[in-house]
Amino acid sequence: MSVSLADARRVIAAAEKKAAEIGQPMNIAVADAGGNLVAHVRMDNAWLGSVDISIKKAWTSRAFDIATKDLATHSQSGNQFFGIHASNDGRVMIFAGGIPLKKDGKVVGAIGVSGGSGEQDHAVAAAGASAF
Repeated sequence: MSVSLADARRVIAAAEKKAAEIGQPMNIAVADAGGNLVAHVRMDNAWLGSVDISIKKAWTSRAFDIATKDLATHSQSGNQFFGIHASNDGRVMIFAGGIPLKKDGKVVGAIGVSGGSGEQDHAVAAAGASAF
């Protein structure tokens, strides 16, 4: 079981709707069970630098089956995952906005969102994940 293109489009549509509601253009990426990009949208006027970040947030969330917001907490100095952001050739993102997508309790993909504050990114990702 993984994330289909139709699933990714539905997740992205819900995330775009939330981003529009809060007035913050976002980059929204959806990855499959293997962490591979299924779909990405850069909303009008969303930051160019956040394209890469959104894709890496989706990958990170799938690679470790954890919300990037929670991984960020565990990766602070003195915590169990301190330094994890330097692993995987710098591909690991420890900013809020990545959330695993689950089907029947199993992680089958992830959404990654970037373009606003951490709280905004997480809220938009959560809206997308809820559509899955």
